[in-house]
Amino acid sequence: MFRPTAALLITLLAVTLSFGKDKNKDKKDKSHPQLSEFVLRAQTAYVVIDPDAGEPVTDPMANARARDDVERALMKWRRFRLVPDPSLADLVISVRRGSGSSVSPTIRGGPIDQRPVIFQPNDGDVRMGGQRGQPPGTDPRDPLGRQPHIGTEVGEADDTMEVFLGTHDEDNALTGSPVWRYIAKDALRGPNVPAVDQFRKAIDDSEKAAAKKAQHP
Repeated sequence: MFRPTAALLITLLAVTLSFGKDKNKDKKDKSHPQLSEFVLRAQTAYVVIDPDAGEPVTDPMANARARDDVERALMKWRRFRLVPDPSLADLVISVRRGSGSSVSPTIRGGPIDQRPVIFQPNDGDVRMGGQRGQPPGTDPRDPLGRQPHIGTEVGEADDTMEVFLGTHDEDNALTGSPVWRYIAKDALRGPNVPAVDQFRKAIDDSEKAAAKKAQHP
């Protein structure tokens, strides 16, 4: 027969282990949420540089290059049709290259992240697009935003890719919370672009979960 003290300790240990298991399960479930039906039905996408991102002083074209690499990876995937304006997009994809440090000097403003209309064939596909004047969310009347200047950026040290639902309103293209986010070192580096690959896996998993739910409601 167990003594009362020993029995109490065993009971507390069992409750603690059970709680820890459930807590870890909840954390795992929340880290891989199922994407909404709107995302799964989306057909068009627009890729933009995070308007809060500055260009690393040591690599002024880092974000522009990341945007191009993401667009090429999306075209290779062939799931979405890229559009030249966020108001035409079902999904708006924001990219931001990390500097490797949470605080780093950056270059802001000027023509660095602005691009003219382009016509670029790629493996049988054609990519057409342009970024007018200022990125979404910036004020074109701000004289400081129209010319290059040195600033300090505080944020993620790693690359970030965020997916937003299209609002068909350029000024509010990146408002609200992203429906999907991926942050990792070199997540936006081409030619493989791990962030796009992870987004593809998230969509595949969500489609499988939706199909399973339809079979067993």
